[in-house]
Amino acid sequence: MTINDRHAKRAILLTPDDRVLLMRVDYGNGCWWITPGGGAEAGESPEQTLRRELAEELGYAPATIGPLLWRRQHLLTLYQRRWRQCEDYFLIETEAFDPRVQNAPEARTIREFRWWTLAELRHTGERIVPPALCRIVRDFRSQGAPQGPLDIDLAED
Repeated sequence: MTINDRHAKRAILLTPDDRVLLMRVDYGNGCWWITPGGGAEAGESPEQTLRRELAEELGYAPATIGPLLWRRQHLLTLYQRRWRQCEDYFLIETEAFDPRVQNAPEARTIREFRWWTLAELRHTGERIVPPALCRIVRDFRSQGAPQGPLDIDLAED
């Protein structure tokens, strides 16, 4: 099977009391919880991609987009195709809000939204992607933003 390249921008939406917004999605091969964001369109800057995706998936327009914390590559099957996805994770500090899907294609895959505490993320039996999300948020809160994005090895999802 051919492997296609896909570039995505994702948001770690973090409240002052350390809750993180995740979406439960189903792309036809099981459900898991992911951070909001998605694939870049031709000619978009990282900020444009992230702002468009947050508007479509959450009905949310952040005042500012924070630092790039994490860079990750993984292989996945999406839309019946095999992808090597390169993801950049940006921090967005925000107050909690009630997300609302604004885009019909997104509504077909997003099952629910939830603001997770770090304790809930650490102890859940649910599938969280990226798996190290709790550790990354804890590290950010205790050490601040890294000098550059953390690189995560190629993983299979």
